[in-house]
Amino acid sequence: MKKLKITLLMLLTSLLAAAQNPAIYTEKSGSGEVIFFLPGFTTPGSVWNESIDNLEGDFTSIKVSYAGFNGLPAIEMPWYPTIKKELLDYIRKEKIRKFSIVGHSMGGMLAMELATEVPEMVSKVILVDALPCMRALMMPGVPASAIQYESPYNKQMLQQNDSAIAATALMMSQNMTLNSEKVPLLTKWSIEADRNTFVYGYTDLLKVDLRPALSKFKAETLILGATFPDKELVMKNYETQFENLKQKSIVLAPESKHFIMFDQPEWFYKQLNAFLLK
Repeated sequence: MKKLKITLLMLLTSLLAAAQNPAIYTEKSGSGEVIFFLPGFTTPGSVWNESIDNLEGDFTSIKVSYAGFNGLPAIEMPWYPTIKKELLDYIRKEKIRKFSIVGHSMGGMLAMELATEVPEMVSKVILVDALPCMRALMMPGVPASAIQYESPYNKQMLQQNDSAIAATALMMSQNMTLNSEKVPLLTKWSIEADRNTFVYGYTDLLKVDLRPALSKFKAETLILGATFPDKELVMKNYETQFENLKQKSIVLAPESKHFIMFDQPEWFYKQLNAFLLK
């Protein structure tokens, strides 16, 4: 009985600690118009370092990192809704009245969330290989209600040993960039991610469907997509998913996978600056 009490106390302490951890971490640099740089899943805010270094004009850049990744303490589930809430809380706390957003992948989903929840505050949005509903592409016809934390797939993922995790992370990284020099870094970020955050956080993302809310957008939006695996198919997917977003431009990066800023950096910086400065 004593051992059971100690175990329960340790579990409660762990849960309380997770509840108190921040969901987002921010790093601010520069001065001028505010731009939020939101990374993708498992990716720290530092993924934007080169992009920020290549900005033209005067901007206050705010890089965001997420709990559970890159050595940052994990939080309780649900993960993604808590990230979104703390982003909105941060904007209000810092009294930021107007801002633009650059979001990659999951960061693009968060950018869409902000642009629909506080549309009057968002000036411009740049979505980098991001979709409003991943589930529609990956699991066609599956409703959000069918996506649960407790599933055979999630259980299997949580039980993987270190070598299996490393192999999966390497395969995923190779599928996300053509830049072989960046593969070890992407692999490292995936391997070092908190396991529960990796599994259950991704489950959160599969539930999200922002397509109906896109009609609330007021911000001018640039959508940058990767041409891999097929340019025509990719463009069709973007046009279908963003049908409700009226004020948009869709531009596909040549010879690029998911991490466009790694595969076509100079092209990416050019698109970024041209859109932000016009």
